Amino acid sequence: MGEEQGKKVLEDGWLAARSTDVELTGIQLTTTHPPSSDASPWMPAVIPGTVLATLVKNNFIPDPFYGINNEAIMDIGDSGREYYTFWFFTTFQCKLSSDQHVDLNFGGINYSAEVYLNGHQIILPKGMFRRHSVDVTDILLPEGQNMLAVLVYPPDHPGKIPPQGGQGGDHEIGKDVTTQYVQGWDWMAPIRDRNTGIWDEVSITVTGPVKIVDPHLVSSFFDGYKRVYLHATAELVNKSAMSANCSLKILVSTELDGNTNLVEHLQTQNLSIPAQSNIQYTFPQMFLYKPNLWWPNGMGKQSLYNVEIGVEVDGYGESDSWTNHFGFRKIHSEIDSVTGGRLFKVNGEPIFIRGGNWILSDGLLRLSKKRYETDIKFHADMNFNMLRCWGGGLAERPDFYHYCDIYGLLVWQEFWITGDVDGRGDPVSNPDGPLDHDLFLLCARDTVKLLRNHPSLALWVGGNEQTPPDDINTALTTDLKLHPFYLKSNSNSNSTSTTSKDETTLTLMDPSQYLDGTRVYIKGSLWEGFADSNGGWTDGPYEIQNPEDFFKDEFYNYGFNPEVGNVGMPVADTIRATMPEEGWVIPLFNELESGYVEEVANPIWVYHKYIPYSKPGKVHDQILMYGKPKDLDDFCLKAQLVNYVQYRALLEGWTSRMWSKYTGVLIWKTQNPWTGLRGQFYDHLHDQTAGFYGCRHAAEPIHVQLNLATYFIEVVNTTSEELADVAIEVSVWDLEGTCPYYKVSETLSIPSKKTVSLFEMTYPKSKNPKPVYFLLLKLYDTSNSHIISRNFYWLHLPNTTGDYKLLEPYKKTKIPLKLTSDISISGSTYNVRVKVKNKSKKPDPVTLLDKNKFMETNFDCDFDEVDKNKNKNKKKEKEIGLFKKVYGLLKEDDDGVRVSEVNGSGVGVAFFLNFSVRGSGKGFEKKGDKRILPVHYSDNYFSLVPEEEMTVNISFEVPEGVTPRVSLRGWNYDGGHTVR
Repeated sequence: MGEEQGKKVLEDGWLAARSTDVELTGIQLTTTHPPSSDASPWMPAVIPGTVLATLVKNNFIPDPFYGINNEAIMDIGDSGREYYTFWFFTTFQCKLSSDQHVDLNFGGINYSAEVYLNGHQIILPKGMFRRHSVDVTDILLPEGQNMLAVLVYPPDHPGKIPPQGGQGGDHEIGKDVTTQYVQGWDWMAPIRDRNTGIWDEVSITVTGPVKIVDPHLVSSFFDGYKRVYLHATAELVNKSAMSANCSLKILVSTELDGNTNLVEHLQTQNLSIPAQSNIQYTFPQMFLYKPNLWWPNGMGKQSLYNVEIGVEVDGYGESDSWTNHFGFRKIHSEIDSVTGGRLFKVNGEPIFIRGGNWILSDGLLRLSKKRYETDIKFHADMNFNMLRCWGGGLAERPDFYHYCDIYGLLVWQEFWITGDVDGRGDPVSNPDGPLDHDLFLLCARDTVKLLRNHPSLALWVGGNEQTPPDDINTALTTDLKLHPFYLKSNSNSNSTSTTSKDETTLTLMDPSQYLDGTRVYIKGSLWEGFADSNGGWTDGPYEIQNPEDFFKDEFYNYGFNPEVGNVGMPVADTIRATMPEEGWVIPLFNELESGYVEEVANPIWVYHKYIPYSKPGKVHDQILMYGKPKDLDDFCLKAQLVNYVQYRALLEGWTSRMWSKYTGVLIWKTQNPWTGLRGQFYDHLHDQTAGFYGCRHAAEPIHVQLNLATYFIEVVNTTSEELADVAIEVSVWDLEGTCPYYKVSETLSIPSKKTVSLFEMTYPKSKNPKPVYFLLLKLYDTSNSHIISRNFYWLHLPNTTGDYKLLEPYKKTKIPLKLTSDISISGSTYNVRVKVKNKSKKPDPVTLLDKNKFMETNFDCDFDEVDKNKNKNKKKEKEIGLFKKVYGLLKEDDDGVRVSEVNGSGVGVAFFLNFSVRGSGKGFEKKGDKRILPVHYSDNYFSLVPEEEMTVNISFEVPEGVTPRVSLRGWNYDGGHTVR
């Protein structure tokens, strides 16, 4: 018996040591003197990860993301490259039979390495963004352990950090093909080892005589997407010394319920491959009729097929197999004649882009499937439909793209050029890109092969705010040219007009033979339909705004903004978890002669790139609008109010001009790869800010909103269907609990893919309007009163001196609430459903829709509706015990649902309610931060008017031995009520 064929990831048992502390050679380490985990200087290693990740894990350096610990860590610019040159070591078993072959694979190394396997040396050349695969069949030990040692060298030009800091340090890092953010940016402190390490998985792959390499899958569409062809080309490598007669199979299937696969297409071809050679084999086209299409988030389902390619060799049997998900979809983009912005179409349907800029998941490259899934699901939950992988970061990993495929996030992938490091900046950087242009192109082509089969990948871009050097740009333009099928406008592909026989019989070069051929390549992020289209520095702005300005004609003058930024203060618990007490001091508010206030933050906040909530001369301090904060908790709570307002207004302002002025916007940025204090919807610990939920509402596929500049009510319909027989309920609530304004519109129809301005919300013009008030908009189906979109605002009268200081005493108005809870547990995953009702009585004359009965949508909800009758009969004893244990004072209704009451004598709006989940028990006894993270909420930071109710679904995983508590707080309820 030989080794089981396929891939085996070498993820356990890695050790690491600084090279200058190891006196042995690689040959000695992998033959006579293997290291031991209990012998200095060796320590457990983080793989995938970096040298810093390993040093942090072993407490040899402080956490660089905590406080200003990063300043205590030696920078490679001062220490020299040897200081961060490290050995990594592991062992593995692999017992081959005759005719089996094994490759040793490295998904990514930064920057170069010497590999030693059982005393044999292998040199891995430079380049962060290239895969390495080495045939090690002849140097494996047939019995016993194989010893593997890898000596990893940092980038050749790590550079120094100039005193002024800035974008990309002294720009030396741009001479190498590696990440450029690592010398620091205006949102990131320098990474001291420049991400040196084995930053992607290490594996071995065992095959027979013939190996399958980098198949390329492409689909072409005809007759309005009814007739689809799947094209496939694969490289086949015959590793044996004899000619191989092969049977090559391709299978296309779909997964049905119950883990059953439905075969859609099966094809077998016979061929012969000469000894010690490789060939490119293109399958005959495969026809499918009306396949399920893959759609971006908010446009439909993310249908995925399984494609399996297998090769059998005469006299051996199955030699190798390759399996991949594949989505049938066509992405097209062009410069829109109306707006001048780049217009994206998927399967012939225009899509209004609302998304964000992505740097990377973790600054120490501690990358994992679990973290990627949380990150991508968070973006889908915000109703985003695109992520831009910024050029100073990573060529993202297949795991990232896998979850973008699953959750419907289109991806704009840039190559490794940024304006600050490649042509401008202080000091002025080198415009000619990396020193080795051939290496750049090798890495680029390998990246294309790695990622090209993912349906989420939408376009390639040469660089951030810069174009690659002319020779690189010319080569990329040639390499990534579109196949003729994809040069055609999608407007023609929906037509049933005749298609030439040449096209249907593919006398053209098969599209799967192209390097890509299906996606546009654009030379830079400010060209060809982005910003001013000509490379002018016309993205941004990046700071606080007056919310109404987002709706004004003069705010942004171009059709598609690839970067517009804003604030991003996290919650107080995150500040306490990531900073010592001196970092808990809130900013000073210095009033200037102009009347504006300048925020002066403490040095730790400044180090973590805090961006103020004021812009003297343009925007008055948006936190002080709610009253001067008393302490950290008060400051962070008021910051969440501003976060919500800012990001909702940003997206609503762009969507207000959908297709008339704009084709899309990408927010800078959605998250931080460290504990930064700007531009984020969730922090590095995975706790969401209120801006997350402002975006979630603003980017709904169907949305009702208030134009803050005109005070007209607008309805946005980004879907492909007309919205008929709907109406809008408008209600205004004051701080005394009365409803001075109520209106229900006439029955409406909203065209597909339109934003329609309907009528003015006239309350501010009425007699004696209140200076601060709440506005609730509900778009509903007139046939059954089901709510399609709900939007809640807090507003002051529209003048320059208005503020929200009256909300401060409103905290004393305690609103009675009723909470009805249900729970299900699957392994370590908890699903909690909480219905929250405002029990204060609404004014009798007001005939509001009394409940939030939301319509079913295509949104991929975290929870299935609980079948209470089924649960009543099958409730596990363990769950009953848990209920009794954690509910405490909650009373039990007959149907097993738990009911809790929050007492209060006030009448009015329950304002800015938010849930959190905390733990107690094993591992939490001495832990300062008791939050359980991440948590997925169907909504949070929400408000309820009298007699209104809302159901919130909450999902999270609980570590073993930990008891979770779900708590509710609010602006006018700060008691931290435990709902379970």
